Amino acid sequence: MPTHALPPTLPPAPVSQPANGHAGLVAGVCRYIETADHPPTLAELAQHAQLSPHHLHRVFKQATGLTPKAYALAHRSRRVREALSGSHSTSVTDAMYSAGYSSGGRFYAEASQVLGMTPTRFRSGGVDTDIRFAVGQCVLGAILVACSEAGVCAILLGDDPEALVRDLQDRFPRANLLGADPGFERYMAAVVGFVQAPALGLDLPLDVRGTAFQQRVWQALCRIPAGQTASYTDIARAIGSPQAVRAVASACAANALAVAIPCHRVVRSDGGLSGYRWGVERKRALLAMEAAAEAGQPAP
Repeated sequence: MPTHALPPTLPPAPVSQPANGHAGLVAGVCRYIETADHPPTLAELAQHAQLSPHHLHRVFKQATGLTPKAYALAHRSRRVREALSGSHSTSVTDAMYSAGYSSGGRFYAEASQVLGMTPTRFRSGGVDTDIRFAVGQCVLGAILVACSEAGVCAILLGDDPEALVRDLQDRFPRANLLGADPGFERYMAAVVGFVQAPALGLDLPLDVRGTAFQQRVWQALCRIPAGQTASYTDIARAIGSPQAVRAVASACAANALAVAIPCHRVVRSDGGLSGYRWGVERKRALLAMEAAAEAGQPAP
């Protein structure tokens, strides 16, 4: 699944006490990463924690949902965003050094990954980012499809087309939202066709914007076969963070690419349908359509 992630963000403090009792130690490693003047190596962190590198890597990921390297990148990217979002007197160069970068080359090489755009464009709030969109109808009601230069960045479902447009505006408040041109029709047709017949697949590039943890959850969702379901607990285990069930549910709720990232395939441990961002009835309808398609039956 092609991705173009906006900056990863730090997870909350360890979501619960790991079975091996290392929560306090992991919190100390997090503080060490945050106060270091350079991204510490795994060997350096292991020496600080007085654990083997392999053991530290395992308990750190269990507690935070991220590897130490990913946590360090998330912390650095947060500092970049805070600096660029602060006082207008802060230059891009000042933001680079305040975030701990010693090399301009390294900073600009990572900027697109952690900011989703150039530092100068992020500094101005994403001004001049073009996003094309169109609103149509599908079997689930109103549907909005939006695309950036990188790919489809939003698939929104609902009852009120105007509400979907407002949702898109809230997501990209400083972007240039452009009504779709005739060439955009193929994107809308592909998405609508995919909603109505999931077995066809969606052969379009996706601009997946989310935190490092959300990305891992969404990638796990995409591995659930059409017509099948998994529980939030299953997904937490699949990404190697069995304690992070509630964080998995939050990541599902943050998904802006309905159906393409199939959060509708996640259910409660008892098999019941829990809340779905676009309504439980749409979730039920999607699962029924997928089950019918897999069984070779007409859609209900």
